[in-house]
Amino acid sequence: MRIKTNAVYAALLAVGAGAVALPGMAMAQKDKKGAAADAAPKYQLSEPFRKAAVPAQNALQAKNWAQAEPLVAAAEAAAKTDDDKFYAQQFRLQLVDGALVERANGNAAVYAQGESALIAPLDALIANPKLPQDSRGRFLFKRGQIEYGAKRYKEAIGFYQRAREAGYNDPQLTLNIATAQADGGDLAGAAASVRAAIDAEKAAGRKAPVEWYRYARSKVAQAKQIAQVNEWSLMLVKEYPTAKHWREAVLLYGFSPGAPQLDKRAKIDLWRLLRVNKALADQGDYIEFSGDLGDVGLGAEAKAVIDEGRAAGKIPASSGPANMVYTDAQKQIASDGPIEGLAKRAQAAPTGGPAAATGDLALGTGDYVRAIELYKVALTKGGVKVDEVNTHLAMAQALSGDKASAKATFALVKTPPRSDIANYWLTWIDQAGPTTAGGTDE
Repeated sequence: MRIKTNAVYAALLAVGAGAVALPGMAMAQKDKKGAAADAAPKYQLSEPFRKAAVPAQNALQAKNWAQAEPLVAAAEAAAKTDDDKFYAQQFRLQLVDGALVERANGNAAVYAQGESALIAPLDALIANPKLPQDSRGRFLFKRGQIEYGAKRYKEAIGFYQRAREAGYNDPQLTLNIATAQADGGDLAGAAASVRAAIDAEKAAGRKAPVEWYRYARSKVAQAKQIAQVNEWSLMLVKEYPTAKHWREAVLLYGFSPGAPQLDKRAKIDLWRLLRVNKALADQGDYIEFSGDLGDVGLGAEAKAVIDEGRAAGKIPASSGPANMVYTDAQKQIASDGPIEGLAKRAQAAPTGGPAAATGDLALGTGDYVRAIELYKVALTKGGVKVDEVNTHLAMAQALSGDKASAKATFALVKTPPRSDIANYWLTWIDQAGPTTAGGTDE
C-alpha cells in the first residue's frame, strides 16, 4: 500500500497564488491616533507599470484568462523596478495557474499534464527576495510536487527539503519526502523519514496513522532489511495492539518467505503469542499450530488448541485434519501418563532435559507454577538450550501474572532468533492486557 499523501498532486488544484492587489494611495490605514497601522511591506510601483498593470489585474480578477494573457505580457514589458517585476511575476503565476485550474475543471490528472508551465513563474518568485517567507515555503513545496509528478525524485526531495527550511510545516511534508525517496530507490531513507514524521506527531501530542507504520515496514521489507522489519512491526503493535496487527507482525516475522529459519519449537512460541492475542484466524491456523505441537510431543496442548478452535467456531466437527491431530494428541496424553510422575523423574534426572520437557507439558496445560519450577530445575542441572528454556520460563511467568519476573527472564535471552521472539513477548507484556480481538485499525 502507499501512504496517502499530497506527494503527487495537491488536494486543491490551485498552487495558491491568490489574487494580486496593486498597492494604492490608501494602502496604509490609519489607526485612531492617525499613525500608520499597516505593517505590511510597502511597494513603490512606477507609473508606467501601474498603467499597464491595472487592466491586467482587472482581467485576472475576472478570471478572463484569454483577455489577461496580452495584458499580463504588457505589464511584464513595462516592469522596470524591482517592485514592478515582483508584481509582474505574481501576475504571471496567477494567470498560468488560473488557466490550468479552469482547463482541469476539477480533474487533477488534467491539471498535472500542464503543471510544467508553472515552473518558470514559480522559480522566478522563489528566487525573488521580495517574496514573503510563507509563500516561499508554499511555492517550494509545489515545485517539489511538480518534480515528483515528473518522476524527478531527487529534485523533488531537494525542493521539499528547501520548503521545510523555509518554514513550511504541512504535516504531510516529511511523508512526501519519504515517498519520493522510496520511488527513487532509497527505501531505507524513506523509512527513516516516516520515523521522523511519527516522532514529530508524537512530540505534538498526536498519534500517527497506522498506514505510516505499514508503509515504512513495507519499504524496509522491500529492501530485505529483516531487523528493521521486526522493529517496525513492534512499533506498530505497540501503537495499535489489535489482533489483526499482531497476526500481521508475527506472520511476517516467522512465517513469510523472507523470514529467518526457525525450528519448530521457535515457531510454536510464535503460535502461542498469536493465541494469547486472540489472533489465530481460521481452521488452518489452529490445525497447523496443534500439528506442530503434536510433532514435538506436546499432546495436551495440541488437544487444548483444537478444543479452543472448535469452541470458537473456527474448526467444524467434520474437519478430517483436525480430528486426526486430535486423535494423535489423545494418544500422546495417554502415553505420557500423569504429569506428577514425569515431574518426579525429571527432578531425579542427572541433566535438565527431562525437567525442560516436562515444564513444556505443564506450560501447555496452564499449570504455570509447576512449569516455572521445572524450568528452574532444568537451568540448574544444565544440559539444555538455555535461551529456549529461559524463553519458556519467561512465558510461564508472564502467563501466571508475574510480569516483572518475566521481563527479567526475557532480558536474559540474547541470541537471535530467540531474542527476537523474546522482544515480541516483551511487547505483549508491556501492553495493558489482552489485545483487541476484532482486528480493526483503531
